[in-house]
Parts: sequence; structure tokens; C-alpha cells
Amino acid sequence: MKFGKLPESELNTVDFALPPEPPGNQKVLGGIKKDPVKIHIGCPLWGVPGWIGKIYPAKAREKDFLANYVQHFNGIELNATHYKIYDESAIAKWADKANGRDFIFCPKLFQGVTHQGGLRGKEGMLTEFLRGIKAFKEHLGPVFMQLSDSFGPNRKEELFSFLRSLPKEVTFFLELRHPDWFAQDAVRKELFNTLYLLKTGAVITDTAGRRDCAHMHLTIPKAFVRFVANSLHPTDHPRLDAWIARIVTWIEQGLQELYFFVHMDDELYSPELITYLTDKLNAACGLQLPQPHFIAAEGQAAGSQITFFD
Repeated sequence: MKFGKLPESELNTVDFALPPEPPGNQKVLGGIKKDPVKIHIGCPLWGVPGWIGKIYPAKAREKDFLANYVQHFNGIELNATHYKIYDESAIAKWADKANGRDFIFCPKLFQGVTHQGGLRGKEGMLTEFLRGIKAFKEHLGPVFMQLSDSFGPNRKEELFSFLRSLPKEVTFFLELRHPDWFAQDAVRKELFNTLYLLKTGAVITDTAGRRDCAHMHLTIPKAFVRFVANSLHPTDHPRLDAWIARIVTWIEQGLQELYFFVHMDDELYSPELITYLTDKLNAACGLQLPQPHFIAAEGQAAGSQITFFD
């Protein structure tokens, strides 16, 4: 993910501290621990050649990557659906790779709806998109909607009207990037209050150059986190420590579901960070989250990713 990326030379100047807990979160969560909490952790893509010989078999081919991916992670932030509307047969083939596993796909809403023109008049595209992803069946997680960086609060009525039109049987999370959504208290409060009333989740994006997007607001008792790491920079592990502490707090207060996805430039070291994250969550919460299993600890050659997802 390029959004919010900073040069490595600037990372030590960034205050990565997570914001204080918003007052409304306890109301949303309910204050009573839920058992069990559903936690799904993964990456934004499965096509990472650098994982061959690392967590994928040495002779793994592209067509085998998803079948290998589901053996190491229990969720994926599916960016592929942002660039193309897939029909039911294509989605079903992906779902079959996760058959028998507690694995969740979180498809990103098609860019024709969110980035090409306004949000009005997109009923046909939205219907077609939803028809396809329903083929995930029990493996369908929440849909996340990302609006363009230029979509600001001056278009709030367009956004709120669109959100009201969404089907209630599907969970949606919204990622906003225009800084004006977060810069003023009145705008920010109206946004998160509206999402709460419409039972729509708010994506939390933790990236170096846009700390405002790590807003920490929960508008439903579920969390969707996009954690943008920096290829094992010394700041990555302390940042995860802060997230682990916050997640533990949310679980104690009643969090029902967590979707946590690790991003970085080529995803090469995402398995290492996810192992660190799941180790600590398992220990702190008595969980048994699946973890990547490594073929070898050393000698891994970095590969360039073959997908165009972002």
C-alpha cells in the first residue's frame, strides 16, 4: 500500500502512538466480554513470489498460491475484487480453496462503484458485485469500501444516502482518506455517529504518513484494521505491541470480530510480523490463532509481487 508511505529516513520522526480510546467505543462494544471472539488475520494478497521456499513450497506455481495461502492465514483482504467484478463461478473456485477451514475473504468493493464518478446510480454495479461475492458463502467476511482521496465531507449527503441503500444482511466497512473528515470535531463526530446509526463499520488505517486515519473509532462491535508496516523497520514491532494492547482491551470490553491485515511494500516480511502478532494475542487472550509455518529461517530471496493490488 502506497497510501501514507514515508521514506525510511523519516520513520523515526513519526509519533506512532495510537490515539486514546474514543468515548463512544465502550457504548458500541457493550462492556461485556464475548466468548468466543472471532479474529481473522492475514495479508492483502496471496500472490507473493518471495514466499516461495519460505512459507510456500519451493516448486509452488502461481495457480497454487491461494491453496498454499489458506494453510498459513485465516483471512485475506481481497483487493482483486476492486479491479474487476467476478462472477459466481470464479468466486466459488476461490471459496473451494478454503473448504473445511475457518477462513474469511474480505472483498474490496469494485472501483466502478467507489472511484469512477459519483456514488449515485450505481445500483446495477453494486447488485452484480454482491451477486458474485455471495458465492463465498460461509467464507464471506465484511465488504470494505474505500473512497478516493478526493472524496471529502462536502459530499457527505451523497455518501450517507449511498450507505443507507446498502443491504443489511452484509457487513460493510468504510475507509475514508480525505483529511477533512478527521480535521474538525463536528465533521468527525457526524461521520462516526452516522456510521453507528447505519450499522456500518469504520476502517482503521495505521500508516506512517497519515496518522489521522488511525482514528480508533468503532461504530459497530467489530474492527477492521489495515496495518501498514515498513519491512521490519525497528518501529514495526513496537507498533504491533500497541495494537495488541488495544485489541486486548477491546476484547475485554465486548469486541465480537476483528479483521487485521498487514500491508507492506512487497509483503515479503508480512509472515514474520503476523507470527509476532498471533504469538502475543494467543498468549494474552488464550487463543489458538493459526500462524505461518516457515520452511527455512534463512536464505530467503526477496521476490517481486506479481499482482497489482493496492
